[in-house]
Amino acid sequence: MTTQARELAIVVALGLVPAGLQAGPHQEKVEGYAEWRRGGCWIVDAARVCPGPSMDFKGKGRAHDFDSIPVGYEVKAKGVRAPDGALIAHKVEARPNGSALFEGDLRQAFDELEDRYRHRGRVFDEDDDGDVNEDYGPLLESGPEVQRVRAITARLVPPYLEPEHFRVYVVDNEEWNAMAAPNGAIFVFTGLLRDLDDDELAFILGHELAHATHEHGRKQFKKGLWIQLAALAAMGLAEEGIEGDVPRIAAQGMALLGALAWSSSYGRSHEDQADRVGLRYAYEAGYDVSRGPTLWARFAKKYGDTPRLIHFFLDEHSRSTTRAAKLQREIAMNYSATRPDTVRYALTHRDQ
Repeated sequence: MTTQARELAIVVALGLVPAGLQAGPHQEKVEGYAEWRRGGCWIVDAARVCPGPSMDFKGKGRAHDFDSIPVGYEVKAKGVRAPDGALIAHKVEARPNGSALFEGDLRQAFDELEDRYRHRGRVFDEDDDGDVNEDYGPLLESGPEVQRVRAITARLVPPYLEPEHFRVYVVDNEEWNAMAAPNGAIFVFTGLLRDLDDDELAFILGHELAHATHEHGRKQFKKGLWIQLAALAAMGLAEEGIEGDVPRIAAQGMALLGALAWSSSYGRSHEDQADRVGLRYAYEAGYDVSRGPTLWARFAKKYGDTPRLIHFFLDEHSRSTTRAAKLQREIAMNYSATRPDTVRYALTHRDQ
């Protein structure tokens, strides 16, 4: 019997299976940040990651072992999903979350864009010539709606970050829409504020906050830039000396791919992670996470089940019904009545 199967058999034998939830012996992995410590386990990628009895640990910086991982460190874990939803890890890697390639440049580019929005008092989209393609509406920086959204966001921010690292604005637009920039700026449309209650709004704000905390803009930008470089090289750039042209292409890529990141085209995996982590942010802040799945029924009723690409919040997401089903599973796995330290206690004390 493999280590993963043996660990799963232990928790099954101890009767820790919540009603309606089954788990298989297949290996799963999570990748994110150590954001909360719960009962001897870490919350990573919205899941409880608990150490298995034969766990292989590799750490850098101040992460000497599983228990000493500092909050905010990058964590990758592989293991088997226990019946109570926890990931019983047999391999964990942890390292400091340092500055990454293009991170500073991307933040600076969006700082400048944010400043232009504030200077004009509007949120808009420009073409390559600087002409406005679409005007989304007036930018609000004060008033009761702004106070409401900023108060909710401040509760959602994970403990290793400060609320002032994020700047939240309201856009006077009746659509149900929200978007997050790689520099920590979050924009919420008044249509959401006027039609959703605080629990529903907390899930959406948590989703957008997760895009920023998990650096989805920077990761998508880096992926897109290297794809662009590869395409240019395939067209003969290598023959001209690609090494000397990389800085120029990177500068051009900043402008071209800035729009890609800004339109929230993060990719399906990043969007799904933002759903999971945003749900965790809402849960830790004391909001009712059961409202997350039902919110998608409301989106489906308003916009249909197929996302419309003009909507930042809906772009590149799964269908509303699919997202609701994923969130229901997430709630069943990670927000059950079972205490998060039960599995670890059972595994470490089984021979005593």
